[in-house]
Amino acid sequence: MRLNRDQILHEMGFGALWKLRSLPIAHRQENSEKAEKLSAVADTQNPGREQKIAHMDWDVLHQSISSCQACDLCKDRKQAVPGVGDRQASWLLIGEGPGVEEDAQGEPFVGQAGRLLDAMLEAIDLKRGEDVYIANAVKCRPPGNRTPDISEITTCFPYLKRQIELIRPTLIILLGRAAVQAVLGESQSLASLRGKILRYENGGQDIPVIVTYHPAYLLRNLPDKLKAWEDLCRARQRMRETA
Repeated sequence: MRLNRDQILHEMGFGALWKLRSLPIAHRQENSEKAEKLSAVADTQNPGREQKIAHMDWDVLHQSISSCQACDLCKDRKQAVPGVGDRQASWLLIGEGPGVEEDAQGEPFVGQAGRLLDAMLEAIDLKRGEDVYIANAVKCRPPGNRTPDISEITTCFPYLKRQIELIRPTLIILLGRAAVQAVLGESQSLASLRGKILRYENGGQDIPVIVTYHPAYLLRNLPDKLKAWEDLCRARQRMRETA
Protein backbone atom coordinates (compact mmCIF):
# COMPACT_ATOMS: atom_id res chain seq x y z
CA MET A 1 0.00 0.00 0.00
CA ARG A 2 1.39 3.40 -1.01
CA LEU A 3 1.40 5.95 1.81
CA ASN A 4 0.34 9.52 1.27
CA ARG A 5 2.58 12.38 2.27
CA ASP A 6 1.07 12.90 5.71
CA GLN A 7 1.43 9.19 6.47
CA ILE A 8 5.07 9.26 5.35
CA LEU A 9 5.77 12.21 7.62
CA HIS A 10 4.06 10.42 10.48
CA GLU A 11 6.32 7.41 9.91
CA MET A 12 9.31 9.73 10.04
CA GLY A 13 8.14 11.03 13.41
CA PHE A 14 6.83 14.43 12.34
CA GLY A 15 3.62 16.08 13.40
CA ALA A 16 2.24 19.16 11.68
CA LEU A 17 3.92 20.32 8.48
CA TRP A 18 6.21 23.31 8.71
CA LYS A 19 6.45 25.83 5.93
CA LEU A 20 9.89 27.34 5.45
CA ARG A 21 10.53 30.94 4.66
CA SER A 22 12.89 31.72 1.81
CA LEU A 23 16.47 31.80 2.99
CA PRO A 24 19.28 33.87 1.48
CA ILE A 25 22.05 32.04 -0.37
CA ALA A 26 25.29 31.98 1.58
CA HIS A 27 28.44 33.57 0.21
CA ARG A 28 30.50 31.31 -2.05
CA GLN A 29 32.65 28.91 -0.02
CA GLU A 30 36.36 28.81 -0.77
CA ASN A 31 36.60 25.03 -0.86
CA SER A 32 38.44 24.41 -4.12
CA GLU A 33 41.84 25.03 -2.51
CA LYS A 34 41.04 22.61 0.31
CA ALA A 35 39.99 19.96 -2.18
CA GLU A 36 43.20 20.47 -4.15
CA LYS A 37 45.28 19.99 -0.99
CA LEU A 38 43.46 16.76 -0.17
CA SER A 39 44.00 15.52 -3.72
CA ALA A 40 47.69 16.39 -3.60
CA VAL A 41 48.17 14.37 -0.41
CA ALA A 42 46.41 11.36 -1.92
CA ASP A 43 48.39 11.56 -5.14
CA THR A 44 51.75 11.59 -3.38
CA GLN A 45 50.81 8.25 -1.81
CA ASN A 46 50.05 6.71 -5.23
CA PRO A 47 51.42 8.88 -8.07
CA GLY A 48 49.13 9.10 -11.08
CA ARG A 49 46.20 7.36 -9.38
CA GLU A 50 43.98 10.43 -9.34
CA GLN A 51 44.70 11.21 -12.98
CA LYS A 52 43.78 7.66 -13.98
CA ILE A 53 40.52 7.80 -12.04
CA ALA A 54 39.70 11.21 -13.56
CA HIS A 55 39.47 9.61 -17.03
CA MET A 56 37.44 6.52 -16.13
CA ASP A 57 33.97 5.85 -17.51
CA TRP A 58 31.28 4.32 -15.31
CA ASP A 59 32.14 0.69 -15.96
CA VAL A 60 35.87 1.09 -15.42
CA LEU A 61 35.21 3.26 -12.36
CA HIS A 62 33.07 0.58 -10.73
CA GLN A 63 35.65 -2.08 -11.50
CA SER A 64 38.38 0.07 -9.98
CA ILE A 65 36.33 0.72 -6.83
CA SER A 66 35.51 -2.97 -6.46
CA SER A 67 39.17 -3.99 -6.61
CA CYS A 68 40.65 -0.97 -4.79
CA GLN A 69 43.30 -1.65 -2.14
CA ALA A 70 44.47 1.94 -1.63
CA CYS A 71 43.69 1.98 2.11
CA ASP A 72 43.20 -0.50 4.94
CA LEU A 73 39.41 -0.49 4.64
CA CYS A 74 39.73 -3.08 1.88
CA LYS A 75 41.03 -5.66 4.37
CA ASP A 76 37.75 -6.31 6.19
CA ARG A 77 35.17 -5.59 3.50
CA LYS A 78 32.97 -8.22 1.89
CA GLN A 79 32.58 -5.95 -1.11
CA ALA A 80 32.96 -2.32 -2.06
CA VAL A 81 29.83 -0.17 -2.38
CA PRO A 82 30.28 2.24 -5.32
CA GLY A 83 26.80 3.80 -5.30
CA VAL A 84 23.41 3.32 -6.86
CA GLY A 85 20.85 5.24 -8.87
CA ASP A 86 20.31 7.34 -11.95
CA ARG A 87 23.67 8.15 -13.53
CA GLN A 88 22.23 11.38 -14.95
CA ALA A 89 20.44 12.36 -11.74
CA SER A 90 19.61 15.92 -10.76
CA TRP A 91 19.85 14.94 -7.08
CA LEU A 92 23.06 13.52 -5.63
CA LEU A 93 22.97 12.34 -2.01
CA ILE A 94 26.29 11.54 -0.35
CA GLY A 95 26.56 9.67 2.94
CA GLU A 96 29.56 8.64 5.02
CA GLY A 97 30.38 4.97 4.43
CA PRO A 98 28.77 1.55 4.09
CA GLY A 99 27.48 -0.27 7.15
CA VAL A 100 27.29 -3.99 7.74
CA GLU A 101 24.13 -4.47 5.64
CA GLU A 102 25.47 -2.30 2.84
CA ASP A 103 28.73 -4.27 2.88
CA ALA A 104 26.74 -7.49 2.55
CA GLN A 105 24.45 -6.30 -0.26
CA GLY A 106 26.75 -3.93 -2.15
CA GLU A 107 24.27 -1.04 -2.12
CA PRO A 108 24.29 2.12 0.04
CA PHE A 109 21.55 2.81 2.59
CA VAL A 110 19.76 -0.55 2.65
CA GLY A 111 19.38 -1.01 6.42
CA GLN A 112 17.21 0.84 8.90
CA ALA A 113 18.89 4.14 8.03
CA GLY A 114 18.21 3.40 4.37
CA ARG A 115 14.53 2.89 5.03
CA LEU A 116 14.41 6.25 6.79
CA LEU A 117 16.23 7.87 3.86
CA ASP A 118 13.72 6.38 1.42
CA ALA A 119 10.87 7.80 3.51
CA MET A 120 12.58 11.20 3.58
CA LEU A 121 12.94 11.14 -0.21
CA GLU A 122 9.34 10.11 -0.72
CA ALA A 123 8.21 12.96 1.53
CA ILE A 124 9.59 15.42 -1.04
CA ASP A 125 8.27 13.40 -3.99
CA LEU A 126 11.51 11.62 -4.83
CA LYS A 127 12.35 7.95 -5.17
CA ARG A 128 15.61 6.04 -5.03
CA GLY A 129 16.89 5.47 -8.56
CA GLU A 130 14.59 8.01 -10.21
CA ASP A 131 16.55 11.21 -10.86
CA VAL A 132 18.44 10.39 -7.65
CA TYR A 133 21.92 8.94 -7.19
CA ILE A 134 23.19 7.82 -3.77
CA ALA A 135 26.89 7.45 -2.93
CA ASN A 136 29.20 7.58 0.07
CA ALA A 137 32.37 9.43 1.03
CA VAL A 138 34.18 6.09 1.28
CA LYS A 139 33.27 2.98 -0.66
CA CYS A 140 34.28 0.30 1.88
CA ARG A 141 32.86 -0.35 5.34
CA PRO A 142 34.90 1.08 8.22
CA PRO A 143 35.36 -1.53 10.98
CA GLY A 144 32.58 -1.45 13.56
CA ASN A 145 30.61 0.96 11.38
CA ARG A 146 32.73 3.80 12.73
CA THR A 147 32.95 7.16 10.97
CA PRO A 148 35.69 7.08 8.30
CA ASP A 149 38.80 9.03 9.21
CA ILE A 150 40.29 11.86 7.17
CA SER A 151 43.00 9.71 5.56
CA GLU A 152 40.38 7.22 4.35
CA ILE A 153 38.16 10.03 3.07
CA THR A 154 41.11 11.61 1.26
CA THR A 155 42.19 8.34 -0.35
CA CYS A 156 38.68 7.58 -1.60
CA PHE A 157 37.83 11.12 -2.72
CA PRO A 158 39.07 10.73 -6.34
CA TYR A 159 36.33 8.12 -6.84
CA LEU A 160 33.65 10.40 -5.45
CA LYS A 161 35.00 13.34 -7.42
CA ARG A 162 34.78 11.33 -10.64
CA GLN A 163 31.22 10.28 -9.83
CA ILE A 164 30.25 13.93 -9.42
CA GLU A 165 31.95 14.77 -12.73
CA LEU A 166 30.08 12.00 -14.54
CA ILE A 167 26.68 12.71 -12.99
CA ARG A 168 26.86 16.52 -13.11
CA PRO A 169 23.98 16.84 -10.60
CA THR A 170 21.91 19.96 -10.17
CA LEU A 171 22.06 19.70 -6.37
CA ILE A 172 24.17 17.81 -3.82
CA ILE A 173 22.89 16.86 -0.36
CA LEU A 174 25.57 15.89 2.15
CA LEU A 175 24.46 13.47 4.86
CA GLY A 176 26.80 13.68 7.83
CA ARG A 177 30.18 15.11 8.73
CA ALA A 178 32.32 12.70 6.69
CA ALA A 179 30.44 13.68 3.53
CA VAL A 180 31.02 17.34 4.36
CA GLN A 181 34.74 16.73 4.88
CA ALA A 182 34.99 14.84 1.60
CA VAL A 183 33.15 17.26 -0.66
CA LEU A 184 33.70 20.65 0.98
CA GLY A 185 36.88 20.04 2.95
CA GLU A 186 35.13 21.55 5.96
CA SER A 187 35.69 20.49 9.58
CA GLN A 188 32.99 22.75 11.06
CA SER A 189 30.03 21.28 12.87
CA LEU A 190 26.93 20.35 10.89
CA ALA A 191 24.94 22.81 12.99
CA SER A 192 27.10 25.68 11.72
CA LEU A 193 26.72 24.59 8.07
CA ARG A 194 23.01 23.80 8.03
CA GLY A 195 20.59 26.40 6.74
CA LYS A 196 22.97 27.62 4.04
CA ILE A 197 23.37 27.06 0.34
CA LEU A 198 27.02 26.07 -0.04
CA ARG A 199 28.90 25.45 -3.29
CA TYR A 200 30.94 22.78 -5.03
CA GLU A 201 32.95 23.59 -8.16
CA ASN A 202 32.72 20.80 -10.73
CA GLY A 203 34.76 21.62 -13.80
CA GLY A 204 33.10 24.97 -14.39
CA GLN A 205 29.74 23.81 -13.00
CA ASP A 206 28.72 25.59 -9.80
CA ILE A 207 26.67 23.05 -7.83
CA PRO A 208 24.56 24.12 -4.82
CA VAL A 209 25.19 21.99 -1.74
CA ILE A 210 22.94 21.46 1.27
CA VAL A 211 24.18 19.89 4.50
CA THR A 212 22.00 17.79 6.78
CA TYR A 213 22.19 14.94 9.28
CA HIS A 214 22.92 11.33 8.40
CA PRO A 215 19.82 9.10 8.73
CA ALA A 216 21.66 6.81 11.17
CA TYR A 217 22.22 9.83 13.43
CA LEU A 218 18.53 10.72 13.18
CA LEU A 219 17.57 7.24 14.39
CA ARG A 220 19.53 7.95 17.58
CA ASN A 221 18.51 11.60 17.91
CA LEU A 222 14.82 11.82 17.10
CA PRO A 223 14.37 15.55 17.90
CA ASP A 224 16.71 16.43 15.01
CA LYS A 225 14.37 14.80 12.48
CA LEU A 226 12.51 18.09 12.22
CA LYS A 227 15.77 19.86 11.34
CA ALA A 228 16.42 17.28 8.63
CA TRP A 229 12.91 17.86 7.29
CA GLU A 230 13.63 21.59 7.11
CA ASP A 231 16.81 20.82 5.15
CA LEU A 232 14.89 18.66 2.69
CA CYS A 233 12.30 21.40 2.21
CA ARG A 234 15.15 23.84 1.56
CA ALA A 235 16.59 21.47 -1.03
CA ARG A 236 13.23 21.08 -2.76
CA GLN A 237 12.76 24.84 -2.78
CA ARG A 238 16.20 25.31 -4.30
CA MET A 239 15.47 22.83 -7.06
CA ARG A 240 12.22 24.59 -7.87
CA GLU A 241 14.10 27.86 -8.16
CA THR A 242 16.54 26.36 -10.66
CA ALA A 243 13.87 24.59 -12.75
